Amino acid sequence: IRYDYTKTHPSEKMHLAVVACGERLEETVTMLRSAIIFSIKPLQFHIFAEDQLHESFKDILDDFPYEGKVNYTLYPITFPTESAAEWKKLFKPCASQRLFLPLILKNVDSLLYVDTDILFLRPVDDIWSFLGKFNSTQIAAMAPEHEEPRIGWYNRFARHPYYGVTGINSGVMLMNMTRIRRKYFKNDMTPARLQWGEILMPLLKKYKLNITWGDQDLLNIMFFHNPESLYVFPCQWNYRPDHCIYGSNCKEAEEEGIFILHGNRGVYHDDKQPTFRAVYEAIKNYSFGDDLVHSLLQPLELELRKTMHTYCGRVYKVFTKQLTKSIRDLYARRSKGR
Repeated sequence: IRYDYTKTHPSEKMHLAVVACGERLEETVTMLRSAIIFSIKPLQFHIFAEDQLHESFKDILDDFPYEGKVNYTLYPITFPTESAAEWKKLFKPCASQRLFLPLILKNVDSLLYVDTDILFLRPVDDIWSFLGKFNSTQIAAMAPEHEEPRIGWYNRFARHPYYGVTGINSGVMLMNMTRIRRKYFKNDMTPARLQWGEILMPLLKKYKLNITWGDQDLLNIMFFHNPESLYVFPCQWNYRPDHCIYGSNCKEAEEEGIFILHGNRGVYHDDKQPTFRAVYEAIKNYSFGDDLVHSLLQPLELELRKTMHTYCGRVYKVFTKQLTKSIRDLYARRSKGR
């Protein structure tokens, strides 16, 4: 019944996209696990991956106990034919694939794109609900690149236009793709407004010698010229090492906890930020169906206490505050459903 319901009410399904290349298989799977654990409405995963990873994704995902809640589709990495080589080598391999999602997923109305190094500490439903908060001109939502301009990258080093005071981070990007496809964008290349598919290559040609962070820089340039099109959500929806390694500077996370953790700079896989690594390992090692308090939360809290010699470790409670609430809410929903 539920499957038929989601088929006839496509708006009830949440669409999540990720792009995985190289060594990112395990990280991507861990992100997908975190999305499945807490989410309420059905999920549709759109996984863009290099051909050699497809078989591994299939083997792992087909073993997940979805309870009818998740579907996934695997896609090859594809760029516009005439400029494929140029897009491929922009920033990291495959990273700029996300720029083409509105053009590839033509039948998807709205989409949450995330980097592979994202972990959901509360239901995807909650960030998905921001789509309903967009005003009539907003087409996408992202978080600021920095809260504290003194450590900001864009405001100190960028050689191109960027959004707002400190730029935006595109690791978590919520998109109303129907609006993106319809919009004509103001730009600094021509007095004529250009659509999404027309603006990307000219932007790259104009700025390719000035950009450092690839596709994220191109998005910053676009929203600099079209600021009315962006909805900005607070830092606890895209919490990165920069929010705590120089001292805590995400006030919303201090108050409510971290909602989405973003382990950029490879912090899940080295010893530089053990607090981030502890959360990643806890979710990676959790077995679906096990008790979340005893198998995930309690072992994680023990590990986090060992990280108190670091700046991020000193505020380790922000890493479990929302997670504790998400687990409590999940069990409350289950007991109501019985």
